[in-house]
Amino acid sequence: MNNLGKIKILPVREHVAGVLRKAILTGELGEGQEITLKDIASNVGVSSMPVREAFQMLALEGLIKLRPNKGAVVLEINEKTIRDHYETRALLESEAAALASKNTVDVSEIEGIQKLAEEALAANNYNEYNKHNQAFHVAIWSAADNAKIANILASLWNGMSMGPRITKEDYAILSNKEHRKIAEAIKNHDVARARKAMHKHITRSMEDILKRYNNR
Repeated sequence: MNNLGKIKILPVREHVAGVLRKAILTGELGEGQEITLKDIASNVGVSSMPVREAFQMLALEGLIKLRPNKGAVVLEINEKTIRDHYETRALLESEAAALASKNTVDVSEIEGIQKLAEEALAANNYNEYNKHNQAFHVAIWSAADNAKIANILASLWNGMSMGPRITKEDYAILSNKEHRKIAEAIKNHDVARARKAMHKHITRSMEDILKRYNNR
């Protein structure tokens, strides 16, 4: 886990949990591997407190087992673990996109972030695009104006879900293409299309991760 990235956008606890969740779902952190507060805090660039809180979140999900004063150990996951995670995200994120499409909702932040993402891609700045990817989703949760949905989605965040044999450049292009369709549907207040586009986006991410899982 040499390139976890610094904390951006989400509260620190949720972001750390997201970094670790992605590493577990993709197999970067395997069953039985030990992780410590000190190592993760140093790797991600945060204090130990949010890492401790992230460990507690992941333990509740059944992804890790806490070891008093020793950090935690990664538990076994299977295809159902992955499907359950993404199917939950797909249901909630698609509904958030639908809520954000309501005529009374201000979608200027979503449009602004999408514009920044397009600019990052045009400049071949894929690390910057990564930041805008997260910001795009968070902006939709905010526009949905449902704190419960937003909080649950923040607790499920796991970043961009790349499949096997795909470059981060190609993945960013594909992700942005899907984001553009979602943003256009929200801008046009097309509730059904926004819901469908977001559901397809998350489901495609699930299939990519499943391919990666099955090709370990």
